[in-house]
Amino acid sequence: MNTKNVADTQERKELKRKARKAAEVKSPKQPRAAGVDRGSMKRKVKTIAKGQRKR
Repeated sequence: MNTKNVADTQERKELKRKARKAAEVKSPKQPRAAGVDRGSMKRKVKTIAKGQRKR
């Protein structure tokens, strides 16, 4: 969305929000494929124990 010609900040925000909403209605996001975890759903990597060194 091109909002270069709009000088007022609040008006620009409103236009962008409307455009974003219209885009979401037009083509909604598809759900993630099975087996693809994102963010907090990912398996956590275990941290290595820190203790006495051998040498």
